[in-house]
Amino acid sequence: MRKALIVGIDHYTNVSALHGCVNDSFAVKSMFDRHADGSVNFGVKHLTAAGLSALVERDELWQAIKSLFAGDGEVALFYFAGHGHIEATGGYLCSSDVKAGNDGVPLAEIMTMANQSKIQNRVIILDSCHSGVAGGSALQQKVAEISDGVTILTASTAEQYATEEDGAGVFTSLFVDALGGAAANLVGDVTPGGIYAHVDQSLGPWAQRPVFKTNVNRFVSLRKVQPSLELAQLRRISEFFPTTGFQFQLDPTYEPERHDSWATNPQGIPAPDPEHNAIFKILQKYNRVGLVVPEGAPHMWHAAMESKTVRLTALGEHYRRLAAKSLL
Repeated sequence: MRKALIVGIDHYTNVSALHGCVNDSFAVKSMFDRHADGSVNFGVKHLTAAGLSALVERDELWQAIKSLFAGDGEVALFYFAGHGHIEATGGYLCSSDVKAGNDGVPLAEIMTMANQSKIQNRVIILDSCHSGVAGGSALQQKVAEISDGVTILTASTAEQYATEEDGAGVFTSLFVDALGGAAANLVGDVTPGGIYAHVDQSLGPWAQRPVFKTNVNRFVSLRKVQPSLELAQLRRISEFFPTTGFQFQLDPTYEPERHDSWATNPQGIPAPDPEHNAIFKILQKYNRVGLVVPEGAPHMWHAAMESKTVRLTALGEHYRRLAAKSLL
């Protein structure tokens, strides 16, 4: 069972309104509803506050969070876009009816619910000001107190504001890009770690800084997208490269194309071999995603035509080991 609570609050009764949080929540919901192939991903509960007729008040928000982390299941994911508040007593998520900020939902209570939950993986994603305070110790903020299976990803540190550009949260825009495939690994899984890496690389040192806290023994996949390689082709990497450091020997029979300078075959170059061509096509795909590189040649075409070798990169060796152990 995979369930997600997605919350976007633009309208506030007593404090300044926001303008992109509801739209952000719809963008996130569209990613979590289904995987890229259209299959069902999360069962989503969606709360939005866009105006006076649609508010998300404190009790409703608190109860929804409590229900999210209740029971058993594989994943419980909480996404919040809206105002955040911080003071000496800790951080708060602001519901539509807050007056001072500290009358919102305390992050400490949310963390208690998540930490005590029996659900295998609990993921908390916050696009709100000062959200980096989540999970910190009440006495020592630089120490995180999170139980096994809990992951927190926030738009900014405890000291920073979460910014909007063109009617959308900067963090959530990157987050949605990541879920769309920008952060996917070679088998098509988008994990919290991949998402953080994508967001972190996209925000410069002078911008708001995302915060990532986790206590897991393996990352859960939050969404599946079309992989860069077919899984059957990726699994063959240990067939082509049976040992660490192995170099695959090429020759002109692997390359099906002949450039003009080679077309007349002045040097007796052997003709293409269909079986070798099929293998070379896979090796070229490996090269495009950074798994292999040619030795002593600028491109894969030259490596074949000049009878050079190709070797695995560090990433390629990682996937070779996974394939050799039948972990792909």
